[in-house]
Amino acid sequence: MGRGKIEIKRIENQSNRQVTFSKRKNGILKKAKEISVLCDAEVGVVVFSSAGKLYDFCSPKTSLSRILEKYQTNSGKILWDEKHKSLSAEIDRIKKENDNMQIELRHLKGEDLNSLQPKELIMIEEALDNGLTSLHEKQMEHYDRLMKHGKMLEDENKLLAFKVHQHDIALSGSMRDLELGYHPDRDFAAQMPITFRVQPSHPNLQEDT
Repeated sequence: MGRGKIEIKRIENQSNRQVTFSKRKNGILKKAKEISVLCDAEVGVVVFSSAGKLYDFCSPKTSLSRILEKYQTNSGKILWDEKHKSLSAEIDRIKKENDNMQIELRHLKGEDLNSLQPKELIMIEEALDNGLTSLHEKQMEHYDRLMKHGKMLEDENKLLAFKVHQHDIALSGSMRDLELGYHPDRDFAAQMPITFRVQPSHPNLQEDT
């Protein structure tokens, strides 16, 4: 028995609707790939599910944006407003600028110089000289900072050494006094007036002789 025709209307059952979407979406993308390969056609397909999920296909030899631009040119329909045109032009400008910078970088590295004219080679030489001068200036600035930092550390080290030396002198003086038998309490008592000296009290010394 042949399969009966399906009425083309929205499928109310959510599960059936999701299953049908998955099958037919895969079928559309498969057919797009087949016609692109078999017929060397430029094909672009964009599918959004009811949940907003994106599915797309584009022929390997092109891009979706190029297909849309080609569609706009041939159909006469305006797909991009002025804002998008301006943005596209800015992107193209940046790409071109980046390409030029890549070429200049190769020249500065000494690559692809055979096609350059003498005037262009002179400009590259001047750019390299300016770069070397700037590099030398930066190196000297860094060297000066290191020297200043080293001088500061040297001064701090001298100050610390001086303090250590003073401490050693003070400590040596104290040790020398101890070696000579200097006792602060005893010397202080010896220097007191006789009237303030405490006489020793001993029973034997109190008896009459």
